[in-house]
Amino acid sequence: VVYTQSEILQREVYLFERLDSPNREPMKHLKAICFLRPTKENVELLVQELRRPKYSVYFIYFSNVISKSDVKALAEADEQEVVAEVQEFYGDYIAVNPHVFSLNLLGCCRGRSWDPAQLARTTQGLTALLLSLKKCPMIRYQLSSEPAKRLAECVKQVITKEYELFDFRRTEVPPLLLILDRSDDAITPLLNQWTYQAMVHELLGINNNRIDLSRVPGISKDLREVVLSAENDEFYANNMYLNFAEIGTNIKNLMEDFQRRKPKEQQKLESIADMKAFVENYPQFKKMSGTVSKHVTVVGELSRLVAERNLLEVSEVEQELACQSDHSSALQVLILALLPLGSPLWLLVPVPELREVSAVTPHHSLSCSCSLPAQLVSAVVEYGGKRVRGSDLFSPKDAVAITKQFLKGLKGIENVYTQHQPLLQETLDQLIKGKLKDSQYPYLGPNTLRDRPQDIIVFLIGGATYEEALAVFNLNRSNPGVRIVLGGTTIHNTRR
Repeated sequence: VVYTQSEILQREVYLFERLDSPNREPMKHLKAICFLRPTKENVELLVQELRRPKYSVYFIYFSNVISKSDVKALAEADEQEVVAEVQEFYGDYIAVNPHVFSLNLLGCCRGRSWDPAQLARTTQGLTALLLSLKKCPMIRYQLSSEPAKRLAECVKQVITKEYELFDFRRTEVPPLLLILDRSDDAITPLLNQWTYQAMVHELLGINNNRIDLSRVPGISKDLREVVLSAENDEFYANNMYLNFAEIGTNIKNLMEDFQRRKPKEQQKLESIADMKAFVENYPQFKKMSGTVSKHVTVVGELSRLVAERNLLEVSEVEQELACQSDHSSALQVLILALLPLGSPLWLLVPVPELREVSAVTPHHSLSCSCSLPAQLVSAVVEYGGKRVRGSDLFSPKDAVAITKQFLKGLKGIENVYTQHQPLLQETLDQLIKGKLKDSQYPYLGPNTLRDRPQDIIVFLIGGATYEEALAVFNLNRSNPGVRIVLGGTTIHNTRR
């Protein structure tokens, strides 16, 4: 995710192997650099490796804190004294964007309680992040969430136990870790997206920056899987937060630029200087060619899926349901759109209306399966309904918030497909202004922050989204001096 294979090759690393790969050949002329999570399984695999070493020297790096007993086990196995170095190099998380990280964990809770293994893994991931960023933060958590309080306590325990590791130079304003629960806003992950990165994840799925395009009709062999990374793809870096209409224009400009730079087939290489210029420019042209074909394919597939699934119409209804208090017109549009289809998409209709829809529809498949959608709606309400939420997701009681919403309504919406703003945006806005209520988001321990926070790490138990990543990107940009990092147990799209 953070380093391409070609970049590693430039550092003279020529072979990439997994430690659990069974058929590795002994290569005593090579040195080995091992980068591993300090799990029981990995330590055991290393012990087996060191008893019968395949390489001349081993440099071992663990992505998190390793126990003394595990180091002792490795030392005892290293009878041939091939280990040159053992270090902790904190990177026990996935750096998705420069300001976003994930732990790639799905289903971290059982009901409203942590799965113990997932709690341990999340604690490790969060503490590794703090160590790698050299932060010893004050901790706040969402009071309405028992998992948020539990995680806050576990992180605090590690900081207390490993106090020497967390003994960083003090800053004037201490950093802040804010732990939230996805159940406070179950709406955001269920909405269609219209910015490039979020759209790709919603419609195609992003897995560690890789996109699977194997199902695209007529896809060529070399484009079945592509990498989208802002670190080494300039077009993606410049467009990932732009909306779909802008991306269409920018793709066209990219194509035209590419056509201008294309080496002419009739180009005569008459002199050594001509040949030298061609050879120097060819790699750049080749790279650009790959970038163009990749983004044209991705954007083309997004366009096809938008048309095939009527996503413009669907998204407009979704946004109205999520952002407007009067749902009557949205409900009519929904019923008219779905009745001819006999489609399971009518899950979106609120539970009482489901029965009305099934009563008037002539489609047996629709009326007979009423209990299943009703159960799914009930499950979502049980997870993130009003009784569970600590915040007011839909109707702000605060006078300023009501005024804001009223003015927004008066001015009209610039883009009906992007009216929705995640709850996280409002929460972080309040936090930056020093107005986030201690009664709803208490501090862990007796100390509180007197000044407005500058370094903020916000973590969402149950997963973050790319819509929230965009909100954090914009908050970082519009608040100089404030640095926000967003993390989650996973990065959601609707399917996840």
